[in-house]
Amino acid sequence: MTKTLLLLPGDGIGPEVTAVSRRVAGRLISQGLDLAITEARFGGAAIDADGVPLTDETLAAAKAADAALMGAVGGPQWAGQPYDLRPEAGLLKLRSGMNVYANLRPAICFSALADASTLKRVHVDGLDILFVRELTGGVYFGEPRGVETLPDGQRRGVNTHVYTTSEIERVARVAFELARGRKSEVVSAEKGNVMEAGLMWREDVQALRDKEYPDIKLSHMLADNMAMQLVKNPKQFDVILTDNLFGDMLSDEAAMLTGSLGMLPSAAIGDAGMPGLYEPIHGSAPDIAGRGVANPCASVLSLAMALRHSLGRPDLALRVEAAVDKALTGGARTADLGGILTTAQMGDAILAHLA
Repeated sequence: MTKTLLLLPGDGIGPEVTAVSRRVAGRLISQGLDLAITEARFGGAAIDADGVPLTDETLAAAKAADAALMGAVGGPQWAGQPYDLRPEAGLLKLRSGMNVYANLRPAICFSALADASTLKRVHVDGLDILFVRELTGGVYFGEPRGVETLPDGQRRGVNTHVYTTSEIERVARVAFELARGRKSEVVSAEKGNVMEAGLMWREDVQALRDKEYPDIKLSHMLADNMAMQLVKNPKQFDVILTDNLFGDMLSDEAAMLTGSLGMLPSAAIGDAGMPGLYEPIHGSAPDIAGRGVANPCASVLSLAMALRHSLGRPDLALRVEAAVDKALTGGARTADLGGILTTAQMGDAILAHLA
């Protein structure tokens, strides 16, 4: 049966890097991959055209596809919008609507880029960390939220951090299952020393491990200590399980250990058989948008994750990842990696190894 991939290029450099992933997918299709590709507006582009960052029709298309591949959303031209009409609100609505509650963020340092990291090569060469971040709960979605004016004229801002046991257990199961295919080790991060919800996170993760995954080595670490340990000795980690907020920050920190945000893909998955959402973790980079110099590797590697987790072709995922590695080993570099190649030329270098 033909698989379907929905492209959501979005804003800024999103369309530029997504175009390279479309070329890579097209090459695989020409070599026999049974895949149909469609495209829809999303983020600021949808605000300009449709008045909202995510239309009901686009959400329905994402839920009907086997996988959706995003570019990026946001930009200064939409910064004055109410929060519920900003491009980022469309992303939160998309994640929630697709019920993709587990965000997989690998932090892999390709050997050819080890010297591009701000850490010494010995600390990052061969680095391979997988973050499993809860994606549809926590402080980004909790209620009540908002800003109110108090009787004395002060303003009061409120965001609520909230989780249920079932939300914690389902993302923890993803982490434990993935750990079984790696080193069977998970470190769970929270702030249980000052947050009741963090302590509950620790207790529920431990209880699930003891009941269903006794073969997995589980340890716990305070999120602020993990931030330090990622810089001190990142290779001590294999699979890291976090909530939504800490996962957002810690995975971005780990991304820079690899040399560039432009190298890091991500996947957002839910229950078995449901569509996944894939995207590079970098932003829309409005400062370089339209110049054709963005690094497309994170988008291409996100496509590889879609092949592995949603499109049933882990063999092709390995081919795409190997093509990126070979391109980098051969000297292909965009500006963020200290090179001079354009986005399209980097795509050409990757495609050369998919021939």
